[in-house]
Amino acid sequence: MDGTGSTSRKRLFIGLIGGTCALMCSVLVLLWVVPYVGLRNLHPYAPWILGAVLGVLLLLVLWACLGLLLSIVIHRPLPLAGRVRGVTVKLLLPLMSLLGRALGFSKEDIHTSFIKVNNELVLRELGRFPPSKILLLMPHCLQNSRCDMRLTYDIDNCRRCGLCPIAGLLELRDRYGVHLAIATGGTIARRIVVQKRPAIIIAVACYRDLSSGIQDTYPLPVFGVLNERPNGPCLDTTVPVDSLEAALRRFLQP
Repeated sequence: MDGTGSTSRKRLFIGLIGGTCALMCSVLVLLWVVPYVGLRNLHPYAPWILGAVLGVLLLLVLWACLGLLLSIVIHRPLPLAGRVRGVTVKLLLPLMSLLGRALGFSKEDIHTSFIKVNNELVLRELGRFPPSKILLLMPHCLQNSRCDMRLTYDIDNCRRCGLCPIAGLLELRDRYGVHLAIATGGTIARRIVVQKRPAIIIAVACYRDLSSGIQDTYPLPVFGVLNERPNGPCLDTTVPVDSLEAALRRFLQP
C-alpha cells in the first residue's frame, strides 16, 4: 500500500478526521448556545454549568483529534493521547463514514483510508511477538470456489494443489510457526480468536470486512492486508503474499 495511492488515502483520512472533529465541536457549541436563554430561567448558573461540562467535552474531542492527526503526520502524539487508535476505531470511523458519504466519497475510499492509518498506528504501538502469539486470519473466499474440501474447521484438510493461495499460506505458516485460520464470518472469526488467544492478528479481507473486524476485535490489534479480487468480491480472491510475509516478519521476534 505504498506510493501515490497510499498518500491519497492518508490525505483523505486526515481530511475526514478534521471535518469530523469540526462537526463534533460545532454540535457541542450549539448544545450550549441554543438552550442558553432557557437555562437561565431555571437557575442563574445553569448555563455556565452546562457550558463547563460541554467545554470539557469540547477539549477532550479536540485533544483526541489533534493527538491523532499529529500521530499520523509527524509521528509524535500529544501527551495523554496514546489511545488514539481506540478513538479512531470506536468513535471516529462511523462519523467519518457519514461525513464522507455526504461529501460524495465512496465507502471503499473511506474504509481503505481507515485501514491504512490503523496499520500505521499498530506498527507504531506494537513490538514483536513469538510465533504462538500471531494469528493469520484469512477469508474463505481465498479458497478455490470449485474445491470441495472444508477448511474452516481444519485448514490442514487442504490438499495443497496450488489452485488457490491456501497452499502458499500453509507454507508461510509452516516456515514461521504462526497460527493460520480461515473464517467465513464474524462469529467464526471471534471463536478462532478466543481459541488462539493471539497478541496480534494479521488479517486478509476486503475493505468492508477488514474495517468491521478491526472494530469488533478492539483493543486486540489487527493489521489489515487488503485482498485482491480479480473475479469480483467474494469469489476466488487472492492475497499479496509478499505484503503478508513482510507484515509477518515485522511483528515476529527475530
